[in-house]
Amino acid sequence: MAFLEKNVAPEMHLEADGADRQFLALCGDWTVSTIGDAEAELGRLEVAMDRLTCIDVSKVEHLDTSGAWLIHRVRGRLEFEGRRVDLTGLTPVRETLFAEIERHHPPRWKPDRDGFSIVGFLEDTGREVVDAGKDGLAMLHILGSLGLVLSTVLMQPKRLRSISIAVQFDRSCIGAVPIVALMSFLIGAIISQQGGFYLRQFGVDIYVVDLAGILILREIGVILTAIMVAGRSGSAFTAELGSMRMQEEVDALHVIGLSVTEVLVLPRILALMISLPILTFISDISALFGAGLITWMYLDIPPAAFLTQLQAAITVETMVVGLVKAPFMALIIGLIACVEGLKVEGSSESLGRHTTMSVVKAIFLVIVVDGLFAIFFAAIGV
Repeated sequence: MAFLEKNVAPEMHLEADGADRQFLALCGDWTVSTIGDAEAELGRLEVAMDRLTCIDVSKVEHLDTSGAWLIHRVRGRLEFEGRRVDLTGLTPVRETLFAEIERHHPPRWKPDRDGFSIVGFLEDTGREVVDAGKDGLAMLHILGSLGLVLSTVLMQPKRLRSISIAVQFDRSCIGAVPIVALMSFLIGAIISQQGGFYLRQFGVDIYVVDLAGILILREIGVILTAIMVAGRSGSAFTAELGSMRMQEEVDALHVIGLSVTEVLVLPRILALMISLPILTFISDISALFGAGLITWMYLDIPPAAFLTQLQAAITVETMVVGLVKAPFMALIIGLIACVEGLKVEGSSESLGRHTTMSVVKAIFLVIVVDGLFAIFFAAIGV
């Protein structure tokens, strides 16, 4: 293959071999200062590149990211037309440069739309469904690896990172007690006040105790706690894992042969599954205390009458129904938080977006799971 004489200005030459294939030989400097001339030259020769199969950069004197990106763009455009274009004459340093460029793609193209359109709505819905399917597969992947790690830990208990679990428990449970207790107290008070306001019109204000007790213990306590934990601990898990991804700490764990699920995911999910039932119990007690206080002040029902009516209205099963849901909701919150955290890319915008999506998805699925549990308990008569 013949090459043009080296020059500071970028040059290129098309030649054909015996098999009627074209080779593009590049020489000169392909840098940011000469990129305009290089682009003009490529534009001039692009019409004649109908049989191009190889780009040779062995005679390129100086090459930076701008020149490499231009070569990569031309090669990608030709391969998009269905041709295989090889890149030859690469030194190890230039191979690394082209590999980095290959890993960084421009953002997905989105069409400009003016106003609402049926086609755009269907396209967005389809994309959301595909993304939801990918999220489901990612959660199943984490759940499967979690089961594998748990079986390993059961066979080798020394591998369980108890200190890490204790630290996560302190953050997700002990640190959350004040806000959970306060919010539950206020919600219990509001339920009693609103229920008493309407029931008093019919002279049955005593039944506000039944309303508050059953509603708090079966539904409100656990779902309110799960939503607060999703917003507090779930977002923290996503931000922590996302920050580790941005700083390449997750890749470092892979390099030294440690399991990300065992080191990062398992302690957080176990701590959350232990924390949420405890927080739910605290939430139930705080909400009932708030309900009792308001019925005493607003409806003139003394604490003794409140406790007597509450004992007649609820059973142990009423509290168990709420507590049984807590570990499952904690598992869902932890899985979503970890999946979204491990999807973070190398920008603060990506970290913020995935943290927001973690909270939104967790709250949505918590409510869906609560509805499924309600249907299940109604079917078995509990």
